[in-house]
Amino acid sequence: MSDLLSIISASDKRRNLLILLSSGPKEWDEIKRILKVTSTGMLPQVKILEEEHLIERDGKNFSLTPMGRILSTHMVPLIRTMDIFDKNKKYWHDHNIDVLPDEILLDIRDLGDYRIIENSDEEIFDINTFLNNIAQSKTIKGISHTVHPRYPNFFLDLATKGVEASLILTPGVFKIIKEKYPDILEKGLKLKTSSVYVSKQDIKFSFTVTDSFFSLSLFYNNGVFDSKNDVISRDPSALAWGERIFSYFLKQSEKVETVD
Repeated sequence: MSDLLSIISASDKRRNLLILLSSGPKEWDEIKRILKVTSTGMLPQVKILEEEHLIERDGKNFSLTPMGRILSTHMVPLIRTMDIFDKNKKYWHDHNIDVLPDEILLDIRDLGDYRIIENSDEEIFDINTFLNNIAQSKTIKGISHTVHPRYPNFFLDLATKGVEASLILTPGVFKIIKEKYPDILEKGLKLKTSSVYVSKQDIKFSFTVTDSFFSLSLFYNNGVFDSKNDVISRDPSALAWGERIFSYFLKQSEKVETVD
């Protein structure tokens, strides 16, 4: 391990200070307040970073040196990515995330301050929490690998109220919708606010992104769909990440114009 890597990885205080200063110079009292540290605990770490020419001071103001700026630019994405996996190591180990293309998967740090919502066996078929999270949305985009009996009417009602709803269905889901809910599908296709697409191949996950909410449901590595756990986030970066996911798979889908 290089000396610089050891210096950064061996101390959360040094690492956090570099990350904080990556957004611009900070005054000493501001640093202590934001990082919730004392002068006694922090000054030795500051001295080490100064000796390594990573930070510099001007009176009571601290900033990154050119070396520090370069290092922190590459360090911040790595730390954010590690934080994502460290938060729920078992979940990410047990689930298939390879279903997302590398160009999107490599930015998984954009999930931000996410949570994993776990449903009990009794709650699997009670989707009120999920529907409540998106009921007040102005726009809804999603990919559906499964069909819940309440989905068709729910999304039709939203589109009827003026919510822009765009859904990508897997071939299997589209077949079920056509057979079981043809009237709802026909009504939805006539609305200017509603768009339905069918993916050209099966997609092994379900997800939803709105103007304020992101939700992702993955398969286990053994090929079984995990109906109990959802990854959710409201961070702006997660919403933007969700838009990228939808745009990627939209290019691999065909728009449905008529029920026939």
